[in-house]
Amino acid sequence: MTTPQIVAYGSPGLLAAATAARLVTRLVDVQAARGVASVVLTGGRTGNAVLEQLRAAPARDAVDWSHVDIYWGDERFLPAGHPDRNETQARAALLDHVPVDPARVHPMAPADAGHSPEEAAEAYAELLAAAARSEDHYPAPGFDVCLLGVGEEGHTASIFPDSPAVYEQERPVVAVHGCPKPPPVRITLTLPAIRHAQEVWLITAGEGKAAAVAMGLGGAGEVAIPAAGARGRLRTLWLLDRTAAAKIPGLSALPVS
Repeated sequence: MTTPQIVAYGSPGLLAAATAARLVTRLVDVQAARGVASVVLTGGRTGNAVLEQLRAAPARDAVDWSHVDIYWGDERFLPAGHPDRNETQARAALLDHVPVDPARVHPMAPADAGHSPEEAAEAYAELLAAAARSEDHYPAPGFDVCLLGVGEEGHTASIFPDSPAVYEQERPVVAVHGCPKPPPVRITLTLPAIRHAQEVWLITAGEGKAAAVAMGLGGAGEVAIPAAGARGRLRTLWLLDRTAAAKIPGLSALPVS
């Protein structure tokens, strides 16, 4: 797995804007090389702020949105259109405002689609397997960018500390029950699926995240701090604001904007 790189920004707003700019560059570069790019979206305040910044940036039009495959790292198992669904928030923040190809937008099934959480997870796993290429050597695409958040207790996607999901080593997608944050039922990519991404970007802000960030970067195991197990095949980036980075040893030596 790749060694994490850390960049700290002066404010949450600057973090979101800089991450949006990085994402444009990454998608454009991949499309120039291969024609089609893929991204895994994350929810939460910072994840949605990135999408809002991307929506507002003139450079967004450098991306051919009709040739971007869009996935989600996790989803709250709620009815379609529910305001707390990551899909709903992502559509409002960005996807409803750029010319995406609906066939390339791949949300996880909502709670009112007639599936149990386990069936929804299995269906998403089948979708990922169908999208994988022979060179991926895994039943999921090698996502070009996987965006993730980090929770105050160190969770990422909907993989919480010492939960069954953090121990999963085979399935790329699982249902999650009893989440310590509402809603209690979710669908999530697993760490093996996340680690299959080319690049993994962990994006978080706020002093409430500082302890988990420091532990995740300080050698904590993924069972205790699941974010520590989120690594990309080619690159792992921790994109932070200064308050989230405050407890990292050697903070003064970090790149900062």
